[in-house]
This record gives sequence, structure tokens and C-alpha cells, in this order.
Amino acid sequence: MNWLLVLLGGAVGAPLRYLTDRAVQARHDTVFPWGTFTVNVAGSLVLGTLTGAALSGAVGTGVQLLLGTGLCGALTTYSTFSYETLRLAETGAVFLAVTNVAASIVAGLGAVFVGLTLAQAMFG
Repeated sequence: MNWLLVLLGGAVGAPLRYLTDRAVQARHDTVFPWGTFTVNVAGSLVLGTLTGAALSGAVGTGVQLLLGTGLCGALTTYSTFSYETLRLAETGAVFLAVTNVAASIVAGLGAVFVGLTLAQAMFG
């Protein structure tokens, strides 16, 4: 049954990633990968919140599998982040490539911390 929860979460997360990426990128006239950045930070926030809720006992394993492993696993994308960063560097946009790496790490970790803190305030 656990695999079904992961499958269902992934079935929502993957198209959500694609649609969010396209919607965000369409609003920015730049080569910077704002769409991937957005889904990765959003997924980090959701996962931080879910982790905080799980640590406080507010959610169980099923929710963790559905939202954490399934949804966030399909929503976030390290492979696309890596590919887009490499493409930026290869096309001469080295500053944007470095900015993408630094901003993704800082914003992703920040989002996890905010989510964790929010969940602890709500459920702790």
C-alpha cells in the first residue's frame, strides 16, 4: 500500500512541476531558470513543514509517503537544476550559473527552516 501513496503523490507532483515551471518561466524574459528554482524552493518549504509536523506527531507515515516522498520527490528536481546550471555555464552565463547554485542552496535551506519552524509553532 505504501507504494501506492508514493505513486499518487508523484502523479500530482510531476505535472505540477511541469506546469509551474512553464508558468513561471513564461513570465520572465531571462535565461535564468526561475521555474526550476521556484519548484525546488516550494518543495523545500513543503518538506520542511511536513518534517516539522511529523516530528511533532501531527502526521503519520502515510502522509509522509504521499506528500514527502511522492509529491515533493516529483515536484523538486535536482537533475534539471544540474542540467540548467551546466547549460548556463556552457553558454557563457557563468555568473548566472553560480548565482543559481548559491541562491538555490540558500533559498532551499531557508525554506526548509521556515517550514520546520512554522510546523513546530503550529503543532509543537
